[in-house]
Amino acid sequence: MISLGKGRYSKYLRPISILFDILVISTMYRFFFSALNVNNVHFTAYQLACWLIISYFSGFYEVYRYTTVVQILSKLFKQGVLFLLVIIAFFPFAKETLFSGQAIAKYMVTLFVTITVFKLLLFYYLKKYRIATGSNYRNVVIVGFTQQAINLKELFDTRVDYGYNFHGYFSDKKTNPQIVGKLSEIKQFTLANKIDDIYCSLNELNNQQVRDLVAFAENNNKTIKFIPDTKQILSKNLRIDYYESFPVLSLRKTPLHEPIAKIIKRAFDIVFSLLVIIFVLSWFTPLMALIIKLESKGPVFFMQSRPGINETEFFCYKFRSMRVNKTTEQSVVKNDPRVTRVGKFIRKTSLDELPQFINALKGQMSVVGPRPNLWLQNKQYSATIKKYGMRHYVKPGITGLAQVKGYRGEISTDEDMINRIKYDIFYIENWSLLLDLKIILQTVTNIIMGDEKAY
Repeated sequence: MISLGKGRYSKYLRPISILFDILVISTMYRFFFSALNVNNVHFTAYQLACWLIISYFSGFYEVYRYTTVVQILSKLFKQGVLFLLVIIAFFPFAKETLFSGQAIAKYMVTLFVTITVFKLLLFYYLKKYRIATGSNYRNVVIVGFTQQAINLKELFDTRVDYGYNFHGYFSDKKTNPQIVGKLSEIKQFTLANKIDDIYCSLNELNNQQVRDLVAFAENNNKTIKFIPDTKQILSKNLRIDYYESFPVLSLRKTPLHEPIAKIIKRAFDIVFSLLVIIFVLSWFTPLMALIIKLESKGPVFFMQSRPGINETEFFCYKFRSMRVNKTTEQSVVKNDPRVTRVGKFIRKTSLDELPQFINALKGQMSVVGPRPNLWLQNKQYSATIKKYGMRHYVKPGITGLAQVKGYRGEISTDEDMINRIKYDIFYIENWSLLLDLKIILQTVTNIIMGDEKAY
C-alpha cells in the first residue's frame, strides 16, 4: 500500500474523464429519444464527433491541480451551450427523425448534471486523496531567490491540495539555508532527486542560462515554468496559468499532449493497422514466410529491442531480411553482406516493416512518428544533439517526416542524424491528422518511385 500511495496517476485522470463522458453520451439519449425514431448509429457517431471536436477547441479537459471550481464550471457551461446547439442542428438533416424540444431539454439537463457531478467529485476526490495519502505529488525546485520566488514557495506550503513537493532554491546571487545549490548544480540535482518541475525566476537568469535550462528540460522530459517577475519575453509560445492570483508562465505543450489529439491519433492507428493486418498481412505473411525460409535458415520475424515513448523498451517486429548473425545492433550499410537476396528487395520496398503494424495495434508504435533508433544510437546522440530527447515524447512511428524527406537508412555523419532530429521535432511540435495523411501518402509514393537510401 505504501508504494501505491506514492504512485503517480494523474495521466490516467483525463482518459478516465473522457471515457466516462463518451459512455454517458453514447447511452443516456436512448432514455429520452426512444420515441423520436432516431438512428442510433448515426446519432451516436454524430454526438461523439461533435463532443470531441468542441472539447478539443474549448479546452474542456484541460483541468489541472491548480484549476479552480469556477474555471471548471465555466468550461462546463461553454461545453453545454455549444453541444446543445449541435444536438439541435442534427434534427433538420434527419428527415425521418421527430423533433422534441422537451426531450432534448430533459436529455441535456440530465447529461450535464451527470457529467458535472462526476467531474467535480473526481476533482475533489483527487485533492482529498492527495492530502490524506501524500500521493501524486510533483517534485519541484525554484531557480532564483527573488520575492516572487519566495511567494510561490509559500503558496506551495499553504495549498497542500495542489500537490507540490518543494525541494529548494538554486541561486548564484543570494545566500540562504533554503538555497540547496548553485545554478550549475541544477541538472545533477534534478536527475538525482527525480524533480518534475523547474520554476525559473527570470531576474536571476541570462538568456544563455534560460536556453540551456529549456534544452535540458526538453531532453529529459522535465517541465519548465517561468515566474513572470521581468519584462523579458521568450521567443517560444508561452501560456499563463494562475495558482490562485499567482501568475506562472509555461512553455506550451506539443499538440500530441492534448487528450483529444491522443484519442484521434490512437483511433487512426487502430483503424489503419487493422486494415493493413486484415487485407495485407493476412495473406502476405505466409508468402513471405515461405520465401524467407527457402533462402536461409532462421525465424521468419526479426524482433529487436528499441526505445519507445518515454524510452520504455519494446520489441520492434520486422520480416527477417538478414542471415542470422550476432551483429544486429550495427546499422545496415550499402551492400551489407548480412542482407539476403530477398532481404534486399523487401528492404528496398520497405515491405520488411509491415509487421510493425502489429506494434501499432498493440499501442507500442504509431503509424506515423519518429522512427525508433537503436539503443546504441539513442545513447550516443542523446548526449550530443540538442532536443534529441523530445523524440521520446511520442510513440515511434512506422514511417515519419524525416524518412519521407530523405533522412532514412544509414547514418554516415552526425549531420545525417541532426537533420533527422530537426524533422522529428518539427513533426512533434506541428502534428495534425492531415500531416499524418500527407506523410503516409508520400511514403507510398517513395516506395513506388524508389528510395536510394533504402537498403
